[in-house]
Amino acid sequence: MMHFGYHGILGLLILAGDIWALINILQSSAANDKKLVWILVVVLLPLLGLILWYFLGPRERGA
Repeated sequence: MMHFGYHGILGLLILAGDIWALINILQSSAANDKKLVWILVVVLLPLLGLILWYFLGPRERGA
């Protein structure tokens, strides 16, 4: 029987958040070099990158 504890659930939540962040980064109107930097940050530092992107990442203005 497979044991699926809290660590597995937390990992899945972080993975889902990172995928959501990557999709939003790719769809943003930011310059390609800024997109590349944000993608690298999110991929190389999954939890910290997600938090940084959420608070400091490019936002769509006027919506």
